[in-house]
Amino acid sequence: MANSPDLSVFDAFLDRLLDLPSIYQAGLSPDGTQLAWIWAKLGPTAQLWLQPADGSAPPRCLVDDGRDCDYFTWGRDSRSLIVGQSSGGDERISLLQVFLDDRPARRLTPEAPDYYIHGGELLADNRHMVYAANVDPDSGEEIEPAIVYLHDIETGTRKVLARPEKAAFMWPLLSPDDRHVLYERKDLDAAGCQLWLAAVDGSFDREIVNVGAAAKVDGAWSPDSRHVVLAAEGKPHRRIGLWQLGSGSIDWLVDDPARNVEDAVWLRRCSEIVVEENRGARSYMSLLDPVTRTERPFAPGHGTYDPIGITPGGTWISWHYDAQTPARLLRLSKDAPYAVQGPLAVHPARPGIAADELVPAEDYRWRSVDGLEIQGWLFRAKASARGTILLVHGGPTHHDEDAFDPEIQYYLACGFNVLTPNYRGSTGFSLAFEESIKAQGWGGLEQEDIRMGAEALIRDGIAEKGKVGITGTSYGGYSSWWAITHFPVETIAAAAPICGMTDLVVDYETTRPDLRPYSEEMMGGTPATASQRFHDRSPIHFVGDIKGRLLIVQGDNDPNVTPQNVTDVIHRLKAAHIDYELLTFDDEGHGIGRPQNQRILYRRIAEFFARAFQ
Repeated sequence: MANSPDLSVFDAFLDRLLDLPSIYQAGLSPDGTQLAWIWAKLGPTAQLWLQPADGSAPPRCLVDDGRDCDYFTWGRDSRSLIVGQSSGGDERISLLQVFLDDRPARRLTPEAPDYYIHGGELLADNRHMVYAANVDPDSGEEIEPAIVYLHDIETGTRKVLARPEKAAFMWPLLSPDDRHVLYERKDLDAAGCQLWLAAVDGSFDREIVNVGAAAKVDGAWSPDSRHVVLAAEGKPHRRIGLWQLGSGSIDWLVDDPARNVEDAVWLRRCSEIVVEENRGARSYMSLLDPVTRTERPFAPGHGTYDPIGITPGGTWISWHYDAQTPARLLRLSKDAPYAVQGPLAVHPARPGIAADELVPAEDYRWRSVDGLEIQGWLFRAKASARGTILLVHGGPTHHDEDAFDPEIQYYLACGFNVLTPNYRGSTGFSLAFEESIKAQGWGGLEQEDIRMGAEALIRDGIAEKGKVGITGTSYGGYSSWWAITHFPVETIAAAAPICGMTDLVVDYETTRPDLRPYSEEMMGGTPATASQRFHDRSPIHFVGDIKGRLLIVQGDNDPNVTPQNVTDVIHRLKAAHIDYELLTFDDEGHGIGRPQNQRILYRRIAEFFARAFQ
């Protein structure tokens, strides 16, 4: 750590950034009168909060018990919520029922299970709930595939509603009338998924939508339980449709190759379907009448607006965000131009940051080695730049948006330019662009997209040779490992991989069972059937080629990219006499999320790159 540049002058700004409460997941109660959301950065764990949807009372905390609130669902009567909680980033969900009145919360499933739970919806009888878990109904042992269960809260007994053959990440959805459960299977091909329907009374379990063994289809219930809104892959685009429960037929409402529709949802008390379309990594919402097929934009103003519900009085509740506006929840008038009626979820003791203190995102484009246009978001340091950081998103089936990120804004304050590249395989552009990563698998042309982004910055005079670093979490961590083991130091001088895969075979064998099909889809097989590709695309085999600086970051409880990825690569680094720095967190999992740890991490990364660029 000798000769570390003094960046302490920016500590106060980092504290202000990390003091901003971060909202993720928000949902209206079924009766539309209450808004619940999860707030992070108010303490060491994420908390569940509540406020009247009309803003008539201030927010109040419902759950702050030392465990992370990861997600929630509303009870049918709007008087309680089911909360999925985990501890220390282990992703081992325990379900808690919390009430809006003075009744004490009750734990519904084991506090420290040795299996993984997805979902958790309460039936109207307030006694039964539906979820998926990879636990054997007879032995209680953890198994590969997840089973859809009907759980009796009073007795603790579980009834099997559906038993898929293979592991898959799935989230069972209970119909509003409590009669059916909608869920996904990946029994046919790791690259696809099919929609299945199980009866809550156990009378049947059958496939209802199959758009191809290697194609995916997502579904969500309509408010009347008579339809399922579909977002289905096709050639070469996604379609939005309605599956009819009575006839089993599908009415395709949006089927346009020129449109990159990503998703759709039919909200309660709304006669129109909300359609999400992405163009150039920006989200655009529209309201589609399923009867007349007329469509109108939902565009209240600058930035991204994403409606989550409508109140009985006709007021929209919507997300709003951009790079200079931390994600917030707004009340909007029912009809265009959707005038802002006021904010919700405002913490009285945590003042915000003015927009002019934050750096906006610039749409930056370059060509990859094969001529494909690649997009990213460029953030320029206000002062003279000391270097440039590539901050690579995870997934890889994800994309970076024009959105506020305290990590980015801190690096900018420290004097770094930041580029967030949306390499091939990212969402946000087209289905063909998203699927193109599979042509070569992980460690293919998408990594060249990132390299060419760095070289474009150098060519355009934004970055300097030998003063470009790379970091990111999960697949961003893998990309950081790839860059430091494969790219010249003039292009990438330093890397700080966070929870990144180093050995794709180890990653496949030690990750959660429901995540293995994703590796198979991306790599075109398993380590047994595609052994050479798994070997060649694993950075661990190329650590002897490292010329730049390396800082390894890992959460000790990570069940996704497990710590064995780090312990194994350290043995190789030592054998090759490659210097490295190591930063681990014993209370984190897949990603570093606790504010006290983010303070340590962001400062360490900024100092690391500043030293590397001297």
